[in-house]
Amino acid sequence: MSTTPDAREQRGSVTEPTSTAAPARVVLDAGGHAPLLPQARAAYLEALDQGWADPRRLFSEGRRARMLLDGAREAMAGVVGARTEEVDLAPSHVAALHGAVRSVVRARRRVGDVVVVGAVERAAVLNAADFAGARRVVGVDHVGRVDPDELDDALGAHGVALAALQHANGEVGTLQPVERAHESSRRAGVPLLVDAGSSLGHVDVGDAWDLLAADAADWGGPAGIGVLVTRRGVRRTPDWPEDDDRWFPGGVSVPAALAAAVALQVAHASRHRTAEASRTLVDRVRRRVAAEVPDVEVVGDDAVRLPHVVTFSCLYVDGEALVGGLDAAGFGVGSGSACTSSALEPSHVLAAMGVLTHGNVRLALPVGTREADVDRFLDALPSVVADVRSALGADGL
Repeated sequence: MSTTPDAREQRGSVTEPTSTAAPARVVLDAGGHAPLLPQARAAYLEALDQGWADPRRLFSEGRRARMLLDGAREAMAGVVGARTEEVDLAPSHVAALHGAVRSVVRARRRVGDVVVVGAVERAAVLNAADFAGARRVVGVDHVGRVDPDELDDALGAHGVALAALQHANGEVGTLQPVERAHESSRRAGVPLLVDAGSSLGHVDVGDAWDLLAADAADWGGPAGIGVLVTRRGVRRTPDWPEDDDRWFPGGVSVPAALAAAVALQVAHASRHRTAEASRTLVDRVRRRVAAEVPDVEVVGDDAVRLPHVVTFSCLYVDGEALVGGLDAAGFGVGSGSACTSSALEPSHVLAAMGVLTHGNVRLALPVGTREADVDRFLDALPSVVADVRSALGADGL
């Protein structure tokens, strides 16, 4: 039987519709707030039933909650190579950093109140140093790495109570010389606080530290759990009111703590495989951005860095507008430029490095990021940058 053209057109309009669905959104910034790992979600839901009670209570449900909380601390201690009693859980990464700086400086007040910090440390550390005493800043080079000789000199000065150094910078990815810093701090008799908030669960953090702070949300655990590990022999004295939980009054959520521990075990066990996949994608980003986007600076060390973090800055571009343009195009990215915050100031990290501070984009790839999604982002990026420049009247410069 023959089919007329009108019939064919009518049949096509019914059974072969044209898809107009927009491409799925791609989030490429998981720094400090990664998606919850499936294993952590399962542990959290189970602990809601088993660990709901106050772990300070002596009845059965309270003892069960205490057992789960202690089990979480034990699991974290196993990953970082510490004793369970050396692990304290805080309500946030910032609280862990604040508590470490304040309590160590107070305990060592007879020595002095100076805190030696790298110029690219988190604002939480810099502000805590100012609050607890005096800040002595060690400069960094063009990739964001502290000067080891300058650090030696700073640690050997009079009145130093504490040194604080990131394991890696979460904004640009550069790894810091923590082993050298620990050797220097030990010679000077100064405890070293290492902020592993961007590293733990992604790379090995080693044992070159006296205090170690970390962030569960960064490795795929729930938000609201910070970790502070204090080696035996490091003196700390709280400068806040007395509480049953001496270091972090009020304690933490037992389900969240258990989920954080499970996520850390999973992330740690798969870190080498995950790092290899992320490094391949980041290398592609660094290469293509430098080649395809005019007037751009890819920052941070190109080799000795976190495998999942990459940052670049675009000349003649406002950072907030660029992040907004990419968001409208379907891509969630971060920015080291504080023009995306209420501060309206350039990133102190980029400024300390002496690199371009505005028009900044930071990627911190979530686990499982697909090659196709990164390529789609890279394909869209040049035109988004061009559109933002044009809107700002900066095209053709």
